[in-house]
Amino acid sequence: MQISNTLTKKKEEFIPLNPPNVTMYMCGPTVYDYFHIGNARSFIMADIIRAYLKYKGFKVKFVMNLTDVDDKIINKSIAENKSLEEISGFYIDAFYEDLKKLRIKPADVFPKATQHIGDMIDVINKLEKKGIAYNIDGNVYYDVSKFQNYGKLSGKNLDELESGSRVEINETKKNPLDFSLWKKAKTGEPSWDSPWGKGRPGWHIECSAMSTKELGKSIDIHAGGNDLIFPHHENEIAQSEAAFEQKFVNCWMHFGFLNIQNEKMSKSLGNFYTARDVLKRYSAEAIRLFFAQTYYGGPLNFSDELLDAAEKGAEKIRNFALRIEQEIVDNWNDKPNFDFDIQSYYNDFEKAMDDDFNSAQAIAVIFDLIRAGNKIIDGKDKNDREFFHSLKKFLQDTADDVLGIINFEMLNKSPENSIEDDLIKLLIEIRDEMKKQKNFELSDKIRNDLLNNGIILQDSKNGTAFKRK
Repeated sequence: MQISNTLTKKKEEFIPLNPPNVTMYMCGPTVYDYFHIGNARSFIMADIIRAYLKYKGFKVKFVMNLTDVDDKIINKSIAENKSLEEISGFYIDAFYEDLKKLRIKPADVFPKATQHIGDMIDVINKLEKKGIAYNIDGNVYYDVSKFQNYGKLSGKNLDELESGSRVEINETKKNPLDFSLWKKAKTGEPSWDSPWGKGRPGWHIECSAMSTKELGKSIDIHAGGNDLIFPHHENEIAQSEAAFEQKFVNCWMHFGFLNIQNEKMSKSLGNFYTARDVLKRYSAEAIRLFFAQTYYGGPLNFSDELLDAAEKGAEKIRNFALRIEQEIVDNWNDKPNFDFDIQSYYNDFEKAMDDDFNSAQAIAVIFDLIRAGNKIIDGKDKNDREFFHSLKKFLQDTADDVLGIINFEMLNKSPENSIEDDLIKLLIEIRDEMKKQKNFELSDKIRNDLLNNGIILQDSKNGTAFKRK
């Protein structure tokens, strides 16, 4: 398996530190608002990568942090006259809801920053004792000049770096590039006790402390958006490797930017979409298919036209799966009479995904199978059930379990069917009531009318069930 490593700027063979175990850390949201569709791309692609590693037999421990103390959260709590916990708690719940709707499996651990303040203080203490961190009136900074090869992830160096929009400007620091590890408490802001007085942690130290606490001092994969390479991930490396004196991350993976209608997504342009906004118009499977059809590390244009095309693609996969299930029900020829090389499709799928998680090519393999399967089913020869079961299992293993672009559990439960099912259940309740009132004429009419519309009622001592013809 080959993975592009941001640190080395090349594709490398993936060799876990402790096979078959894999440790994976993902930078999660700052919980002051609903996450946007650009964040969704990172979360979905990380979910696919994690799922494929499990498909390959690795035992993955996946950790995604929740930043629940930050300037943005504090500002929102002041603006809405609510506590920090009320703001962060509300958006953490919303985050979990949206992950579920997007069919993103929950992390094994969702550490919250506020639950690891002590761990952050311990790391800062180590850095201060090594002479890498310094305290100025209760504010503790990291001295980037003390860390050799600072900038190795982003490809920047200290001579080129200048104070700017991504770098904190503060005249009290020794160097404009030095970054905050601990911030002195301000009036009205949440704070914690520390050796440097009351205050709160800087953003970068949070991930260093939480990742090492949950996964160890060296981890296999660290993932996040391209916008986090500098300064966030760069600073994570500096903090962790200086504190623990060993390599922090073996493989850094970064997900590309998302443009909306060929323009950069931003609130100022009015083209800012939350994931839950998009989910109102498109299925989770279509959104996942849309993201997976493009290389995870490159830029991607997000448009209604492209989402519409992805929805049609997801529908094509779903229709084929429905056709297979119907063939399994209808086909009574249990004697094998067709030689179909399903393994070749597994091989091609794995070949694609082993090549830096080339999900676009993996999806092409799935559509190749659909074309071949439809052609065979359309033929005159009757095929055995094993053939159809092999097609279904392939789609379950790849399109469902890994890519999440079809949902077999909900295959027969379209929104239309859900409404129809509710109405059928209501008619069954009315029929039961009519039977109790000995109004057999009306109860029989309900049964017969449903039967004429393809709905078969099945009475038993446990009640009445229904199925479609």
